[in-house]
Amino acid sequence: MDYGAFFRSELNSLREAGNYRAFAELERHCGRFPSATCHNGPGEVTIWCSNDYLGMGQHPAVLSAMHNALDRCGAGAGGTRNISGNTHDHALLEAEIADLHGKEAALLFTSGYVANWSALGTLASRIPDCVVLSDALNHASMIEGIRHSRARKVIWKHNDLVDLEARLAELPVEQPKLIAFESVYSMDGDIAPIAAICDLADRYGAMTYLDEVHAVGLYGPRGGGIAEREGLMDRLTVIEGTLGKAFGVVGGYISASAELCDFVRSFSSGFIFTTALPPAVAAGATASMRHLKNSNVERLHQQANVAQVRRRFDAIGLPHLDNPSHIIPVMVSDPVKCKLISDVLMKDHRIYIQPINYPTVPKGTERLRITPSPVHTASDIDHLVSALEALWTRCELARRPVAA
Repeated sequence: MDYGAFFRSELNSLREAGNYRAFAELERHCGRFPSATCHNGPGEVTIWCSNDYLGMGQHPAVLSAMHNALDRCGAGAGGTRNISGNTHDHALLEAEIADLHGKEAALLFTSGYVANWSALGTLASRIPDCVVLSDALNHASMIEGIRHSRARKVIWKHNDLVDLEARLAELPVEQPKLIAFESVYSMDGDIAPIAAICDLADRYGAMTYLDEVHAVGLYGPRGGGIAEREGLMDRLTVIEGTLGKAFGVVGGYISASAELCDFVRSFSSGFIFTTALPPAVAAGATASMRHLKNSNVERLHQQANVAQVRRRFDAIGLPHLDNPSHIIPVMVSDPVKCKLISDVLMKDHRIYIQPINYPTVPKGTERLRITPSPVHTASDIDHLVSALEALWTRCELARRPVAA
C-alpha cells in the first residue's frame, strides 16, 4: 500500500469538502487580550472564539500565583500523583473545587477531556451491570469514556425529558443507571433542564453525571455553574468541570462524595498513570477560582457584551441561534462559505474566528462560534459587526427579517 498517497487523498477530500482545519499560529498579548499576533497570518488580530471566556488567563492574581509557585516549586510536578507528583498545591485546588460545588471532595485530571474519559469510563465499567443514559449531543470525551467502559449505553434525544423517561422506564428497577449530560452545550449554547433530569433520576434510582465545563466560572453567584445558579448542586452525583475555559488555565476535575472521588482515584488508569499538573498551574487555577467566587464584575461585563453583540446582529439580520447562554453560533450552513468567511475575516479584517464544520457539527449546520468576553471593547464589537455584514452580502447568505 502507498501510505503517503492514502494520507494525501484523505486530506484532499477534507479540503474539497471545506472541512480541512488549518491552525492559526497565535501569540496572545498578555494584558491586551483578545489581541494576539498571528505568526502565519496578517500579524495582529482580535480573537473572537476563545474559551478563555472571562480573560482570566491574563488576570494579575492568576499570573502572580503562578509566578510564586514557579519560584517555590519549579516547573513540573515530578511524576504521577501516586509516585511523587502529589503536591500541596494540588490538595489546595481540590479543596477549592469541592467548596465551589458544595461537595465533599474533588479529583484533578490533566484536562476536562481526560476527566470525562476517566471518570465515566471507571464508574460505568466497575459498577456491575451499569447502564449509561447519554444525551445525544454529549461531548466526544463523554462518548469516549462511555465507549471505553464497555457498559451498555442508551442514547436519549437531546434535552428530551419524555424520551429520557421512556428509556429509564424500560430498564429494571434494580439495575444501576447513570444519566450523563451537560449543562451548557458548547455548539448550540442551549441549557439542559437539570432539575427535571434530577427528578427522573430520583424516580428511577439513577446517578447523575453533569458536565459543567462551559458553565463553571460563568454562572451562579460564585461561578459554580448552572447547577449552582439553579440551586441544584446537592442533587447531582458528579459535577465535572474544567480549569481551561473560564478559569483561564488548564486541567479538569470531578467533584462528588469523598467515597466516589476516592473510588475513581483508586481505579482510573487515566488518573493513576498520568503525570500530575504542574504546581504552578494548580496554583493559578486556585487563584482564579478564589477570585471568581468573590467577584461578579467579570461575569456581568461578559453578559453585557454578549447581549450587545446579539442586539447588533439582530439589527442587521445576521442569523444566530437564540439561546440563554454566552455562546453565539452564527449560522452559515455551508462548509465552503464558512471557511471562506473565516479566512477573509482573518486576512482582510484581522479578526480570528475559527469555522465550525463537520464532524464537530452536523453537515448543513456549519457556523462561526462567537464568544464575547469582558475584555472585548466597544470598538472591537463595531469592527466585528461591520466585517460580518460586508461578508454576508458578499457571500449572498440569507438574513433574518429585521424588526421595524
